[in-house]
Amino acid sequence: MGLLSIASQHLRFAVKLAFAVVLALFVGFHFQLETPRWAVLTAAIVAAGPAFAAGGEPYSGAIRYRGMLRIVGTFIGCIAGLAIIIVLIRTPLLMLMVCCIWAGFCTWLSSLVRVENSYAWGLAGYTALIIVVTIQTEPLLAPQYAVERCSEIVVGILCAIVADLLFSPRSIKREIDRELDALLVAHYQLMQLCIKHGDREEVDQAWAALVRRTTALEGMRSNLKIESSRWGRANRRLKVINTLSLTLITQACETYLIQNTRPELVTDTFRELFADPVDNVQDVHKQVKRMRRVMAWTGERDTPVTIYSWVGAATRYLLLRRGVIGNAKISAVEEEVLQGEVVVKPESAERHHAMVNFWRTTLSCMLGTLFWLWTGWTSGSGSMVMIAVVTSLAMRLPNPKMVAKDFIYGMLWALPIGALFFLVIIPSTQQSMLLLCISLAVLAFFIGIEVQKRRLGSMATLAGTINILVLDNPMTFKFSQFLDNALGQLVGVVLAMVVLLLVRDNSQARTGRMLLNQFVSAAVSAMTTNTARRKENHLPALYQQLFLLLNKFPGDVAKFRLALTLIIAHQRLRDAPVPINDDLSAFHRQLRHTASQVISAGSDNKRRRYFMQLLEELDIYQKKLRIWDAPPQVTEPVQRLTGMLHKYQHALTSN
Repeated sequence: MGLLSIASQHLRFAVKLAFAVVLALFVGFHFQLETPRWAVLTAAIVAAGPAFAAGGEPYSGAIRYRGMLRIVGTFIGCIAGLAIIIVLIRTPLLMLMVCCIWAGFCTWLSSLVRVENSYAWGLAGYTALIIVVTIQTEPLLAPQYAVERCSEIVVGILCAIVADLLFSPRSIKREIDRELDALLVAHYQLMQLCIKHGDREEVDQAWAALVRRTTALEGMRSNLKIESSRWGRANRRLKVINTLSLTLITQACETYLIQNTRPELVTDTFRELFADPVDNVQDVHKQVKRMRRVMAWTGERDTPVTIYSWVGAATRYLLLRRGVIGNAKISAVEEEVLQGEVVVKPESAERHHAMVNFWRTTLSCMLGTLFWLWTGWTSGSGSMVMIAVVTSLAMRLPNPKMVAKDFIYGMLWALPIGALFFLVIIPSTQQSMLLLCISLAVLAFFIGIEVQKRRLGSMATLAGTINILVLDNPMTFKFSQFLDNALGQLVGVVLAMVVLLLVRDNSQARTGRMLLNQFVSAAVSAMTTNTARRKENHLPALYQQLFLLLNKFPGDVAKFRLALTLIIAHQRLRDAPVPINDDLSAFHRQLRHTASQVISAGSDNKRRRYFMQLLEELDIYQKKLRIWDAPPQVTEPVQRLTGMLHKYQHALTSN
């Protein structure tokens, strides 16, 4: 049944893609658009892009959201292109160079914003370049061309959205309901492992898998949010469930760590309670109820703080889970949970990576411009545009070289497929709109199946084939023009690949060190007497950075353990009863300032100097805590944090 379901989804999406392409083609010719190719190309890219990313039929709302991003990016790019033309129309070379810098700026910006929104900025970069390149011979037609491009792209997006709505979009709600149950069972099993104090590698694998699953659930929430407004209540609950899931991971891992030095904290009572196996969410619910009764009997003082916090988070998780599944009205108890804390947004740790992306895109576009002007090749402009497209869209992804390779394979396949359509099929069917639609539908159908398999080159083959067919109104069949366009595409993606190979991205080590220092800064900032600051919820931001660390260094267990230990230190210090007085408050500000200096330091020498200053200040802070008679709940976490920073100071200060 599972294989049949997947096969039916693959076929359904292939039909959906074919319908979107045919509808855009029909509308473009029926309303006599200047270049229907843009509408057809947009419909194909908007529909196929989410399927390639998902490795199957995208969930409901994904195509609509991508379409909205494309509209926003196109309008920003058109406005920027017109502004550049108006200001620099008398100096064509400078105008092209500024446009290359604009493309690089948009790539830099797309590297800093959220991944799902980066597409709009990448599109804005090369859209302006397309407009400036296209109007070189007739600059006065720039406004008309910009309006036509925007309208044709909007038509293509609307066709993709109509196709998505007609062919039964797949809702993600059922997947979320299943994952909520499975995730809580996995959390319980992680806590069992931590209380048993089992194999360290097994615990590492379990918590790393839970971090990935929690991040995936947050991605599902984003899809549900754009699917329909009727899931608004479920979306609010899922946003808090994300924090609760991260809290469960943190408390379980801290339970494991405290047993390294003080195993007696976890009593036999709780070891016996967590010894019972669980198979489903109902079993977890029963166990959590039992533990609440035991804690009510033993009292909070005799319950380890990590287990007490874990049971509380699991109870709130179960409460909100029931509301998500039924999408019921939010009760007063739930409202109190939902309004608990202010979530802090993370700061980007990839600023150096973003700057490398800026130079890659800018230099590659300038190289394409010089190649075009030096050779005088009529399709040099097409090469330049393809360079901008590849570099703008590839940079934000984890493996830009693989994206460039995908484009090269796609353009190689687009040449024979496009030649078949241009020389044989379209001339034979140009008198019949029906035959033309059928031929393009067959092409889109088969490529739609390959796109869902994430076949290398499939996505670029679809876009490249449609682009070189030049579906203008009226159609012309000049083979030399077709060959120039096809070779222009291929040369452009090859030049983009050359730039990616020459301008190396050496930012990985720096990004890893920046992430670790941000964890240190978060732990230090938790030492405060400010009530509003203590209520800020940093967990989603910290785990988002941890997930980035997992992706950047997929085998470095030491980095993950250090990052997780710093997250635990942050949570413990955030809840610690720090004595309230002016002396400690002033020293907290000094600690935060020094920690921020460590992050912003431009060289290893400065970073080491500020880090040593931070260590000295932490030693002074421990003395102040003893002077002010701070309880062990404060002094012990500060001591552990200071010892950890002394131990790992080389990893935190050197690239």
